[in-house]
Amino acid sequence: MNATRFQRAALAVAGGAVLPLALTACSGGTGKDSGSPASSAATETAETPADNAAGTGDQPFGTACGSVPKSGAGSFDGMSKDPVATAASNNPDLSTLVTAVKEAGLVDTLNNAKDITVFAPTNEAFAKIPKAELDKVLADKAMLTKILTYHVVGEKLAPKELESGTFPTLEKSTLTTAGSGGSYTVNGSSKVVCGNVPTANATVHIVDTVLMPKM
Repeated sequence: MNATRFQRAALAVAGGAVLPLALTACSGGTGKDSGSPASSAATETAETPADNAAGTGDQPFGTACGSVPKSGAGSFDGMSKDPVATAASNNPDLSTLVTAVKEAGLVDTLNNAKDITVFAPTNEAFAKIPKAELDKVLADKAMLTKILTYHVVGEKLAPKELESGTFPTLEKSTLTTAGSGGSYTVNGSSKVVCGNVPTANATVHIVDTVLMPKM
């Protein structure tokens, strides 16, 4: 990324002061069981992809959903009660994303948005980026803001809408989704590994690759 590209990125996010307005303009529990071990097992299953393998209902789905804590603030039920940036901070698999969001100063912006979708890269997704390059991005607030806002769509996207769609992002370009039966990709390569995760103000689709806008 040369200086010209850095300048372009800076220009793309120069409107950072109006980002909260853009988010606003785009706006429009999991049941608990008790009793026998069998009913307890059913509760855990309800919070994993087993009952919603096709990704067509209102439950989270995907191969990585099993790693989400079964209880506490980082569980599906716990995340559903917090705004998206706060909810992500309670999920250990999203700690690098949370660090990036804090570095970009987007915590309040995301938490105050209404009815958005966040494609949230896992720690492993960020680990695919060479460390020197990742450190460079984290140190450049303008570029980091551009990348992170590219992961946000100003409406809630249900699994059915991921089957074939092109959606405008808050970074002001578009991303595409495709797939069916609980298997979805973003921009043709980033896989949704745990989708349809509810938070108080957003739907989160956790992905295995960081999405990169055109610089």
